[in-house]
Amino acid sequence: MLWVGLTGGVGAGKSTAARALRELGAVVVDADAIAREVVAPGTPGLAAVAREFGDAVLAPDGSLDRPALGRVVFGDPARRLALEAITHPLVLERTEALVAAAVEADPAAVVVHDIPLLVELRRGDRYHLVLAVMADEEVRLRRLVEGRGMAEDDARARIAAQADDDARRAAADVLLDGGGSPEALAEALGSLWRDRLVPYEWNLREGRRAPRPEHPVLVPPDPGWAAAGERLAARVRRAAGERALDVQHTGSTAVPGLLAKDCIDLQVVCADLPTALAVAADLRAAGLVAEPGEWWDEPTSRRGQGGEAYRRVPKGFAANADPGRLVDCHVRDAANPEAREVPAFRDALVADPHAREAYALLKRGLAAKHRTVDDYAAGKTEFIAEVLARSS
Repeated sequence: MLWVGLTGGVGAGKSTAARALRELGAVVVDADAIAREVVAPGTPGLAAVAREFGDAVLAPDGSLDRPALGRVVFGDPARRLALEAITHPLVLERTEALVAAAVEADPAAVVVHDIPLLVELRRGDRYHLVLAVMADEEVRLRRLVEGRGMAEDDARARIAAQADDDARRAAADVLLDGGGSPEALAEALGSLWRDRLVPYEWNLREGRRAPRPEHPVLVPPDPGWAAAGERLAARVRRAAGERALDVQHTGSTAVPGLLAKDCIDLQVVCADLPTALAVAADLRAAGLVAEPGEWWDEPTSRRGQGGEAYRRVPKGFAANADPGRLVDCHVRDAANPEAREVPAFRDALVADPHAREAYALLKRGLAAKHRTVDDYAAGKTEFIAEVLARSS
């Protein structure tokens, strides 16, 4: 099962995207529909809302007067939190039941959670992938006023009460253009479904790493790497739980302005090696699968006397099932010297522009010379040792 979060600001086209995904074969779990269900007439949820907010939020027929409740909570954060304390546990329980039913019916399901407040609730770490439908504010405003009959001031207030576009960009793995026609959005989703979502689900279910280039391919620095690293680290942290002492974005994509392979490197530190190996095997909730075989590091500090080969230190390793985002997740025990050396090297490059420039030149040369990633990586070890020695 692939668990996908779908979000977007009011009027951005999220509902259109949900319909298109359902037509493609996704199981769509609608958070708004569930939110209405848990406060339907006769439910414990509605009774609790009436006790908290009074009969003024009830319609004459005893149902919830949603506009009246909205006027109470949208401009008052404290009252909104009081409402969420009632409804969110009920919504979560119902959501989990629907997802379990979908997986029981089809273990290969792509389950899409249509949730407007995903960003506001900071729940991106719960999904394998987050999609955000984006549209300019004026487009959204026109849709709300002309399409839904909202007063312009109410529409602007509703938009302002939600997360801004920068927050959605940081939270989303995929940005979808909802400002155009429904047909254009459906076409984009069709490509995403075929090329990413379906293969991602299959890879994850089968425990297979997504295909990747066998030779090093360097690309210019991407400003989106930092946010991608944060999203992925949050998912790994949630999947590993208390077993992870530390989770960090490392490697060249964690150094602003440095060219790199388009791969997010993560480091997870655990108390001991058995725990590290267990964590590496348990990261499917984060979209990562453990690679078969034995994995090890060759720490700079473990190089033998007289220049003989580096001594190998075992570790766990997991990689991306997602064909759209390369990830290498190194799961190390706290005694592994690499647990300290890897972030130390990253920090040294961030602090020293001359070292950063020299490293970029070395990487270009090695990528041109070597046809395998292993040979490319081995060619960097002496430089890394020198930088660590200077920064220690």
